Amino acid sequence: MSLEKYIYCLEGVQDVDKPHPTAILPALENLVFQYGITNIYKTCDTLEGLEESLSLLLYEDRNFKDYAILYLVFQGEANQIILDNYYYSLEEIAEFFEGKLTGKIIHFANLMRLDLDEESAQYFLDVTGAKAISGYSKKVPILSTVLDAQYFALCQEHDDVVDLVETLYEKQYALCKTMGFLLYY
Repeated sequence: MSLEKYIYCLEGVQDVDKPHPTAILPALENLVFQYGITNIYKTCDTLEGLEESLSLLLYEDRNFKDYAILYLVFQGEANQIILDNYYYSLEEIAEFFEGKLTGKIIHFANLMRLDLDEESAQYFLDVTGAKAISGYSKKVPILSTVLDAQYFALCQEHDDVVDLVETLYEKQYALCKTMGFLLYY
């Protein structure tokens, strides 16, 4: 088994200065209690806030190399996140992260549908340096935290993303198919 892979979660909210109910925090707490997975949670409400949060992680946090998973929880559609009432495509996000995510898994909660063609996925991976990008292609009325937690736990056990996905599908086939779990590498 490899070293623990920490999770850095960024959630897009309407206003970071106002309290907001979120299902993500309890899910992240469950990751700690049930699986012992260390994670950090931040919110942002603008592209500048997203950039600042990531810059702090990349340049200020000495443990950045331990954060193997970047968990992005943003509303969106058609491979675009919505932040501060603006749409940002995955291509724009890739350019924003250019060369900064080497070896990381970028995972999107199902608040944004992920449905990339092979060329777009490869562009994202090449530009960011990420190991993989994952998310969900189908809209379902539940938040993906249940499947996300199992996925993150399996990330702790598997370095090979093909083995990871095969194991996830073996354990949660119906849920993976219903939600349209995808991983590009």
